[in-house]
This record gives sequence, structure tokens and C-alpha cells, in this order.
Amino acid sequence: MSAAARLTLLTATVLAASPLPLSAQESRQAQMAERSARAEAAGLADAFVGVTATGTPEEGLFGIRSTGVSTAPVAAAALAFLAALSEDQRGRTVYPVDDPEWRKWMNQHFYVRQGVGFDEMTGAQRDAAFGLMGESLSAKGLRLSRDIMRLNHTLGELNDDNFEEYGEWLYWITVMGEPSETEPWGWQLDGHHLIINYFVLGDQVVMTPLFVGSEPVVAETGKYAGTKILQEEQDAGLAMLRALDDTQRERAVLKLEKDGSNNLTEAFKDNVVLDYAGVPASSFTSAQGEQLLDLIDLFVSNMREGHAEVRMEEVRDHLDETYFAWIGGHADDSAYYFRIHSPVVLIEFDHQRPIGLRHMMPEGPNRQHIHVVVRTPNGNDYGKDLLRQHYEKHPHR
Repeated sequence: MSAAARLTLLTATVLAASPLPLSAQESRQAQMAERSARAEAAGLADAFVGVTATGTPEEGLFGIRSTGVSTAPVAAAALAFLAALSEDQRGRTVYPVDDPEWRKWMNQHFYVRQGVGFDEMTGAQRDAAFGLMGESLSAKGLRLSRDIMRLNHTLGELNDDNFEEYGEWLYWITVMGEPSETEPWGWQLDGHHLIINYFVLGDQVVMTPLFVGSEPVVAETGKYAGTKILQEEQDAGLAMLRALDDTQRERAVLKLEKDGSNNLTEAFKDNVVLDYAGVPASSFTSAQGEQLLDLIDLFVSNMREGHAEVRMEEVRDHLDETYFAWIGGHADDSAYYFRIHSPVVLIEFDHQRPIGLRHMMPEGPNRQHIHVVVRTPNGNDYGKDLLRQHYEKHPHR
């Protein structure tokens, strides 16, 4: 689809969905459509390569194999979700397994998304959607996802009850391919501060890119007062830095001043070339290495337990090739960024500048706005390297 055609489609989509008076509709839908189309045109201009250290993916990192962890419950939940939708909703929700729709996600609230939204679902359909998420994620991952959605409602409250741009149900699901225990397929959840890409091939799962975050991250008032996310991950990152000796810490800290937002691999950054930086885990003691693995597991363990264990085995196999990098201070209340980077995993944690709460917060990065990105470098985000290998063995027409 050309950029012009995409713009026309996005314009029509927003116009049809918006409850605003026509004059306001025209202005808002045109702005959203233009920004969305512009982001997609730039972000998808190049074919997918993946995040790499050199521009060329390392080979032989990912193979098709049996993990022994069944994906049958996920497939069954996906089929149940699709069965709960109307014919029209299914037509808007299902895409081919190799469709570029995988790469069309954005954490920002303005993006015009595809699929079926929670805001239009019946109670039974929402239950089926959460059933799919529940079979795919751990209890921790499902709780994190729901709390991000709730905190998006809090953001609406803090913006004069603006629930047209922010809200608990402004999240959309698409399904790629036909849910199967043998053939490749997957699903995606896309919305403000919450993106889950979940690819399945046999009993293998790739759950990246994963984006989680919020503004605020702690609800101090409102309907969901007391809800908070990513505090353990935040504290464990700081504890990892503090566990380093002086020489290691000097290598880890790329910059002491945290004056902006530092994540490098967010939306439409599938092909970032990012060399290894910071302190190598090959210099860690055994205890430090285990602490780093525990930190990584906090992010990986949002997957169902068995699949998370498989993923952590992969991470452990490349521990000596893993780097830990830091930007910012190390006081209890500091704002900071840290990155964990190996051939098979990339994690970015970032305290960001205020966006939705600019009217309430100082200008600089703060602990009430967090972005986290988890990726599989070297070409296997969205399970693309596994899909490539599958097509080589089983050509699809």
C-alpha cells in the first residue's frame, strides 16, 4: 500500500471512530493520520534486518528445535478469541503471518492502530482477549499488562479526564497467521506504553519486541490509586551498578549526566546498528554474573514460565558476550538509563522526560515516566529468523 493510500485509509479510520464534532474530527483525524503515515513511511522504508552490532546479523544463533514446552494452550486461546469476534472484527484483526503489520506498532498514544480494540469489545470478547494474554504471559506479565492499561486511565484523569486520547481500553489486538501447534503464527497487542509481539512456531516462542512502561508509573490518586509498575526492575538495575567494583563501574557508566531520553530501539527502530558498550560480563565474578542473570529474568519472566526458562537458557549461553551499560546517577532517587546487550537479548530501561504530565513535572527525566524495550537482536525479533528458516524448509506459495 502506498503512503498516500495509507494516509487516506488512516484518515477514514479515525474519522469513522471519533466521537468529536465534525470540525474537531477533521482536524484531529488528519493530524493523527499524517503523523502515523509519516512514522510508518520512515520506519518501514528499509526491509527488516534486525538490531545488529555491525549492520549484518550474526548467523547460527537461532535454530528451529523442540523446546518441550507446549504452545497448544496459546493456540486454543487464540482460536477462542477469534471465535468470539464478529465477522467484521475478524476481518480487521487477522493478517498473514509474514505481514508487515508486525512492524507497525508505536508506544505513543496518537498512533492509528489496526485490529480490534478493547474499547469496542463486549465483556465476553474482553474475557477471551485476556484469556489469550493469560495463556501467553506469566501471572507477573499479565498483571504488568493490566496495570499499564489501568495507569493509562490514570493519565487520562490527570489530563482533565481526557479519555479520548488516554484510557484503560485503548489497546488493540491483531493475529498473524492461523493459530496452530505446527505452523507459524502469532499475535500482537498495541497501545500506549504496552506492545507485545508474540510469535509461535511449533513449541518455540519469541516475545519481542516487547515494550512496557507508563506515565505515571505510580498512581497516587484516582480510580486506580496505589497501582505501580516496574519498581523491582528499577531497583534491581541500580543494585547491579552498585554491585560493580570501581574499575567495572568506570567501564559501565557511559555518561554521568542524564539530561534526556536515551532509549534507542523503540518504535520503528527495528534495524538499529548498536555496538556493544559498557562493562562486559566476562569480567564479572560468579556472583555478579548471577545477579545480572536475575536482572535479565525480571524482564524475560513476563513470558509463561516454561518459555521463559527456555529463553533464559539462551541468554545464559551468551553471558560472557553480554554487556551492561549505564547513563545517569546512582543515588536512591536518581533518574537513569541502563542497557543489557548480548547477541541474543537487548534490554533498555529508561527514565524519560515528562510528556503526558508536562504540566505537572519538571522538564528533565524523572521516575514517574519509564520506558522499557526488550528485543532479540540479530534478526529474530518477531520470530523472523525462525520464520525464514521455516520457509526455507517448507516453501509457501
